[in-house]
Amino acid sequence: MNLGLGQTIGGRYKIIRQLGQGGFGQTFVAEDQHLPGENQCVVKQLKPVATDPLTLQTARRLFDTEAQILHQLGSHEQIPQLFAYFEENKDFYLVQELIEGEDLSQELVPGQQLNEDQIISLLKEILEVLEFVHQRRIIHRDINPQNILRRKSDGKLVLIDFGAVKQVSTQILEGGNTGFTVAIGTPGYRPSEQANGYPKLSSDIYAVGMIGIVGLTGLRPHQLPLHPDTGEISWHNQISVSAELTDT
Repeated sequence: MNLGLGQTIGGRYKIIRQLGQGGFGQTFVAEDQHLPGENQCVVKQLKPVATDPLTLQTARRLFDTEAQILHQLGSHEQIPQLFAYFEENKDFYLVQELIEGEDLSQELVPGQQLNEDQIISLLKEILEVLEFVHQRRIIHRDINPQNILRRKSDGKLVLIDFGAVKQVSTQILEGGNTGFTVAIGTPGYRPSEQANGYPKLSSDIYAVGMIGIVGLTGLRPHQLPLHPDTGEISWHNQISVSAELTDT
């Protein structure tokens, strides 16, 4: 179903405003009416294209698995908590912690170069959160500046919008065809194996490295030159940094 402002789902989550919309459904800010005060959260709606019993059964199994993963990851203070997940009127819903803050695209401004110390500090914090994720053999699949928030309350970075959810929603959209290989991620921040639909743990590390290069050079990924022989991104001659950072 199409959600509207003021509508309540799950018997308790009242829709306040829309955050975004994509092929898989919509994202909203909602208020939990079962708790006192203004307890706001994020509601993600996943809409299957097909609603036949077999598709819904497959979607339900995938959704349950991914929700369990998100619940596990939410134990880290720099990953949003999963509050609830449920099915209603053949749509699937995730309810997550609302993170107040701005994403890294506000800090990585085109034409502005961050210094080496700033980039090292930034990368270390992202990698510390990612280490927690990778220890659980989970690939984020879509690390880019817009999926990393600077939390307003304490200034810490928060990793959001796990690609696992996109994986489920794409498979739901494809009618539950679990054999379908889909390329998830943001162009410029995903390596070739991920673009071909085969992400690895190292694919996330590549994306983090791209964030560092974008911050150092002040260039967007598509503006970076490619080496004529290897086709790899050639960024070292754009700036002057220490050999230790370049080799990392």
